[in-house]
Amino acid sequence: MSKHIFVTGGVVSSLGKGLTCASIGMILEQRGLRVRLQKFDPYINVDPGTMSPYQHGEVYVLDDGSETDLDLGHYERFTHATLTKDCNYTTGKIYLSVIQKEREGRYYEGKTVQVIPHVTDEIKAAIHQLATDDVDVVITEIGGTVGDIESLPFLEAIRQFAIDVGRENCVYIHLTLVPYLKAAAELKTKPTQHSVGALRQIGIQPDFLICRTEQPLPADDKDKIALFCNVDKKAVIEERDKQYSIYEVPLSFVKNGLDSLLVKRLALKASPLDLTAWTDMVDRVINPKHEVRIAVVGKYMKHRDAYKSVYESLDHAGIAHRSRVSVVRIEAEEVGARGADALLGGVDGVLVPGGFGMRGIEGKIEAIRYARTRGIPFFGICLGMQCAVIEFARSVLELEDANSTEFEKDCDHPVIALMEDQHGVTKRGGTMRLGAWPCSLEPDRLARKAYGVEQISERHRHRYEFNNTYRDAMEKAGLVASGKSPDGQIVEIVELADHPWFVAVQFHPEFKSKPTEPHPLFRDFIGAALNRRETGRTTGIDGASAKAPTP
Repeated sequence: MSKHIFVTGGVVSSLGKGLTCASIGMILEQRGLRVRLQKFDPYINVDPGTMSPYQHGEVYVLDDGSETDLDLGHYERFTHATLTKDCNYTTGKIYLSVIQKEREGRYYEGKTVQVIPHVTDEIKAAIHQLATDDVDVVITEIGGTVGDIESLPFLEAIRQFAIDVGRENCVYIHLTLVPYLKAAAELKTKPTQHSVGALRQIGIQPDFLICRTEQPLPADDKDKIALFCNVDKKAVIEERDKQYSIYEVPLSFVKNGLDSLLVKRLALKASPLDLTAWTDMVDRVINPKHEVRIAVVGKYMKHRDAYKSVYESLDHAGIAHRSRVSVVRIEAEEVGARGADALLGGVDGVLVPGGFGMRGIEGKIEAIRYARTRGIPFFGICLGMQCAVIEFARSVLELEDANSTEFEKDCDHPVIALMEDQHGVTKRGGTMRLGAWPCSLEPDRLARKAYGVEQISERHRHRYEFNNTYRDAMEKAGLVASGKSPDGQIVEIVELADHPWFVAVQFHPEFKSKPTEPHPLFRDFIGAALNRRETGRTTGIDGASAKAPTP
């Protein structure tokens, strides 16, 4: 049967439970084990798809079209586990299922529906769904912090789960904070003791404690934590803040022997560990040979997690070129207010990511015009692609009022329009064009050269699309549709024919990039930016020139 690892968090939020789960999954995979990962989120939304990026960060989309928590991005970047809609449950999703069963009247046989056992049974069933014959270890992350009222049904469910499958088949890992007080010049273990105490009151005794800390955790403090929290001394794992990259975390776990401890505790039949490829990748991060500056011009720059996968994908591309990618985060509204010259001067590439709504659109368009006319490598994603089409229509086709019907419903030249199957859609949750869709690439174009194949599959999240009424005029003027749906009806990729590197895509390539397998478009975008930086001077198509800074 499948073994189970449950990861909880205490003291404060944002300690990195998702990163911890992903790292554990990676090191177990490297020992020849088959893993699946899932996350339980305690909020009542059915999924994060209707939540603001400022509230929740990015919405991570899976192949099956599920809109999920951004931690699932960590799971996919670190492991090769297959993720589906069953890998992310919220309180809302659990209760929706329970209520639907109650309304059907045939599941609960007239009983009063209660949190225990009916809600907790629903949670346990969600865990069991992943424990198939082809999975050795299921890793389940419980969102929130121990002590939060919202998390209680999930914690109760995983307490019961060990009774159902046997305590020998379950491991509880508690991620906690050991703060350093500068005034006292010492680490404090009391918050960890209180957090574990709260877990034990619920009925869960942690098997392992992973202690987040800014300072080295002395042996005396480890001994104290082990004594007062009732865990083995070897099971108190120091997890110090990483200097260079989150991709150092699995190596730190191995150094502390966590993989061997887990294998022994769960009686797993594992192979010897091989981290050669991962270690080489981390070495590339720590010892880069080049540096490149990339401007990311977006709508949600105040919340770093709003574009989490974009930033990670840029790092992956930098790893491929052994280059440090220095990201210049620019609010799109600032470009509109201060001008592109003031904010984009000296960058080696411009990336405009996705988003929704009118705010900041004119700033994005101005940034794209700056990159287009100066020969600066440009990469547009989703809304970034739509803004590139609008900018080209206005500047090159001279359609001054060209726009998207998302921003101006009755504009004279709707070069971006609502997709046909979106007309009449009123519900917002899970109703966009979502998930993996195929795309055919035109030969001898930048996209085809990057991928190296004719057919690709990429993940989408949008309602609006390129208006085919304007396709012929755009292509004659130089904006080429280099990627389309297999039936030729949906423009997926546009490129500029007379530009060093100008590619914009309707999909989200950042959802399919890994540190050891960078996405081809991000890889080639960074390659073009490096080439521009190292050649020193590039002439734009309007005759203007820009001097790249000295590496």
